[in-house]
Amino acid sequence: MNNVLSIHSTDLTSSRYRGLGRNHRPGTMVGRTPVLRISQPFCDDESGFWAKLEGFNPGGMKDRPAMYMVERGRARGDLRPGARVIESTSGTLGLGLALAGTVYGHPVTLVADPGMEPIMHRMLSAFGADIQVVSEPHPEGGWQQARRERVAELLAQYPHSWYPDQYNNPDNVDAYQDLALELHAQLGAIDVLVCSVGTGGHSAGVARVLREFNPDMRLIGVDTIGSTIFGQPAATRLMRGLGSSIYPSNVDYAAFDEVHWVGPAEAVWACRTLAATHYASGGWSVGAVALVAGWVARNHSTDTTIAAVFPDGPQRYFDTVYNDDYCREHHLLNGPPPEEPAVISHPSEQVVSSWTRCLKVVDPVRSGR
Repeated sequence: MNNVLSIHSTDLTSSRYRGLGRNHRPGTMVGRTPVLRISQPFCDDESGFWAKLEGFNPGGMKDRPAMYMVERGRARGDLRPGARVIESTSGTLGLGLALAGTVYGHPVTLVADPGMEPIMHRMLSAFGADIQVVSEPHPEGGWQQARRERVAELLAQYPHSWYPDQYNNPDNVDAYQDLALELHAQLGAIDVLVCSVGTGGHSAGVARVLREFNPDMRLIGVDTIGSTIFGQPAATRLMRGLGSSIYPSNVDYAAFDEVHWVGPAEAVWACRTLAATHYASGGWSVGAVALVAGWVARNHSTDTTIAAVFPDGPQRYFDTVYNDDYCREHHLLNGPPPEEPAVISHPSEQVVSSWTRCLKVVDPVRSGR
């Protein structure tokens, strides 16, 4: 268990993919991802955390909810055979929906914004998805709300089309049962779970299942600066894949024990350091989660089982996180982050601009923020 580079996989085969048959082999590639032990330089060799490498899925972690939401929509009759699937995405869910469209025979239209990386746009098109890009952010809800309004227009345009609504669809939460069961099979009872938060699906779904095995498990949420999810004001966000300028109903605020906000330069350092020391990395969410999980490992005893979900791999970020020119342009090559985060007592105490921790987790909608 202390071998830094040991990789564990599981022989669990999801029941939801078992029956797809010879003609649906793409769907069987989802799930059963390995875990990797991470230690130095995030923490010392005696401590460490386990990273669930969801980048081993064909398109990343969101293959799981994309496949499941489509399956459940079909089972309920909400999604008719051959009907068009229309969704808003910053990229990763789009890959999953393109996969689901291939498996189940649905055309897919994805609404993105100019922040989507060119490589992601090209790959989604290659996988058969129709990409629509909004040109202006919503004055209050930013790019996400602008995308959602375009989705509403397209739903009216295409009869019988179907909208998964990843931000509010409870199937997005239920889809992560398999991920949680894989983690338990690989690691046993987990003491601390570290998850990035965007739609809120995987943090809610994984934590709910893992707490059936260990009710005392702590859940730590990782957000980006400029995100409104945990009560900070909306601001321009460089990081993609985590954070939000709207309030997804799938975020289970009561499940979190604390939240950390991470800045893009800190995430870039973590992404590149992971690549250089463990030959495994990913994008903004992976870097932010690794930074926080390393801090958790440094501040807990060596017998604490810490799991961190790495949502994707590095491929879509070659023009951003791993591009020196891009990083210099955005002042992201600032060296190692501080050993400890700043601490605030309440999300409304101040606007955070770098790695910051808060033990008070609030639901901004219910609290009136």
